[in-house]
Amino acid sequence: MTTYVALLRGINVGGARKVPMARLRGLIEELGHTGVRTYVQSGNAVFDSTLADPGAVARGLEEAIEAEFGFAVPCLVLDGARLRAVADACPFPAAELEGRQLHATLLSGDPDPARFADIDADALLPEEYALGDRVIYLHTPDGLGRSKLAETVLRPSRLKGLDVTTRNWNTVLKLLEMVEG
Repeated sequence: MTTYVALLRGINVGGARKVPMARLRGLIEELGHTGVRTYVQSGNAVFDSTLADPGAVARGLEEAIEAEFGFAVPCLVLDGARLRAVADACPFPAAELEGRQLHATLLSGDPDPARFADIDADALLPEEYALGDRVIYLHTPDGLGRSKLAETVLRPSRLKGLDVTTRNWNTVLKLLEMVEG
């Protein structure tokens, strides 16, 4: 049995692409997964599965959501060990920052460092970013909403070919607690 985290991208924002969490839990259970629980309305689910391939779990969930709601929702699925690795590898002092100041942009593959070579990191200070293993860490002291760094680093051209979703550090830690608790 593997504990997975499913991160849905772009749902329940501004009243569009509504996916009620109760129905999401039901869909995940209908796919044969157990112990399903969700966190907040933005599409975070933790569950157990006998399937060993997170990619297959993601594809099954994407297909079920599209069949149920009539629109495609990219789903990034990672196991608990990967989420723990993301938290442990954070290059910023997470314990000293507010959760809104630190974000993890989780990726379906490794980011190509060459696509970030033109970024003048000094010009974006005090905001900072770091590339990791299928993750980009964003330190935005004033939050992500008006961040020039996020606008620069998360451009679609830099992330072409990858499924991408961002969570604030409070959410990362809560999901980790749900996985390990």
